[in-house]
Amino acid sequence: MKALVCSEHGLADKLNLVDDWSTSQLGEHDVRIQVKAASLNFPDVLIIQGKYQFQPELPFVPGGESSGIVTEVGEKVTRVKVGDSVVAMGSIGSFCAEVVTNEFGVYPMPDGLDFTQAASIGITYFTSYYALKQRANLQSGETMLVLGAAGGVGTSAVELGKLMGAKVIAAASSEEKLEVCRNLGADETINYSETDLKLAIKELTDGKGVDVVYDPIGGDYSEAAIRGMAWNGRYLVIGFASGPIPKIPLNLALLKGCSLVGVFWGRFCGEEPAQHVKNIEELWALFSEGKIKPVITDIYPIERYEEAYGLMINRKARGKVVMTL
Repeated sequence: MKALVCSEHGLADKLNLVDDWSTSQLGEHDVRIQVKAASLNFPDVLIIQGKYQFQPELPFVPGGESSGIVTEVGEKVTRVKVGDSVVAMGSIGSFCAEVVTNEFGVYPMPDGLDFTQAASIGITYFTSYYALKQRANLQSGETMLVLGAAGGVGTSAVELGKLMGAKVIAAASSEEKLEVCRNLGADETINYSETDLKLAIKELTDGKGVDVVYDPIGGDYSEAAIRGMAWNGRYLVIGFASGPIPKIPLNLALLKGCSLVGVFWGRFCGEEPAQHVKNIEELWALFSEGKIKPVITDIYPIERYEEAYGLMINRKARGKVVMTL
C-alpha cells in the first residue's frame, strides 16, 4: 500500500513515497483505519531527523495524527465499529493509506468537521486545552501571551484563550501570520521579528506583565517573555519549534514570583486518563457548537510531501498543514 517511509534520518528529501508498504497485523485491541487525511506537527519534523524524544527503528512511516474510516476492528475492541469516521492519534504511522493503532488512540469524529479538519484537531487542541485548563488554570480577565501564535498549537491556544475569557496577545514573526491571529480574535499582536518582545509586552500591559505565557517555540524569545510576566504568572513550556532549548536564569522565577510549568500532554493521558476523557468531551462539544474550528491554510496531496514538510521546517506554516490520501 502507499506510504511515506523514512529509511534514513534527515530532512524531507530523504523520505520516499512507496506503493508496497506492508500492512500491519491487527491485535485484539487494534483498529484498522483507511486514512483520508493526515496533518503535520512539529514532532513529525524532529522524528525523521532522529531528534525526537521517542525514536522508532528504521524504516518507519512518520505521522502521528490522521482521520479516516474504520475498516476492521480487533475482537476485543469496544470503542468504535467498522464504518465509523474517526480521528486517530499515535506517534507514527499516519502518512500511509491505512493505519493500525490501539483503540484508545481512536476517537469518533466531532460533528460538523470534514476529514481534513478532523485530522488537524488532536495534538493541537488536546495540548492547548490541557495547558490552559489544567496547567495554567487560566481565568477570565487574565492576560495571556501566545508565542508562535500562528502555528498549529498557537492558533488553538488563541481560540481557547478567548473562549476562556482571557485577553490574548498573539506574537508571531510576520504581519501575514498576525493577521491569522487577529481573525481568531487576538486582542493585541506583536511582530517579534521587528519589535523588542519585552518592551512590547510592557507597553501592551501598562507595565503589569502577562499572567500566562504559552510558549511552543523556545529559543531566543523565552527569556524575554518571562521577563515580561506578571506577579504569580505561569509560563507554559509547550515545545521548542525554533530549535534551541532555552537556558532560563532561575532567578527570574524568584524575582517575578512566577511558575515555570511543563506541559506534557502525552504523559497526562496516561497519568490522568479520566480527566483526559473529560477534556475530549468538552472539546467535542465546542466543535459541535461551532465555537472552535481548526485553522488550515495549506492542504497537499501526499505526493507533495516535500512542500508540506518545507512549510514546517522553514516555519512558514499558518495554522495546520494537512496531507490528503
